[in-house]
Amino acid sequence: MRSRLEEQVAELLDKLNIEYSYEPEKFSYVIEAKYTPDFKVGDVYLETKGFFKPADRRKMLAVKKCNPDLDIRLVFQAPYNKISKNSKTTYAMWAEKNGFMWCPYYEIPSDWLNEPKEKS
Repeated sequence: MRSRLEEQVAELLDKLNIEYSYEPEKFSYVIEAKYTPDFKVGDVYLETKGFFKPADRRKMLAVKKCNPDLDIRLVFQAPYNKISKNSKTTYAMWAEKNGFMWCPYYEIPSDWLNEPKEKS
């Protein structure tokens, strides 16, 4: 059980001989939110990240899933930082694994900045 309250409810159900299962299923849900990228250069969006916290990683995955045609590229302050103390995965590795182009802020590729706009 994840909390004392859940334990208390389980104890009550046990005491009443009520058959139950604990956390038997998972359901997907979407929270309506808006994403505002940091920069737009031509048709490319640049998202800058210093500390790339878990909530930001989840948000980027959700944005990509809902907007698969957006060209969002990550610009990291420290791309070789680990995503957590206990992980071997760096910000750069996470970006590659999840299909995001990335670079360090001090080496933004010039072709990223000079890509022609797509014609509408």
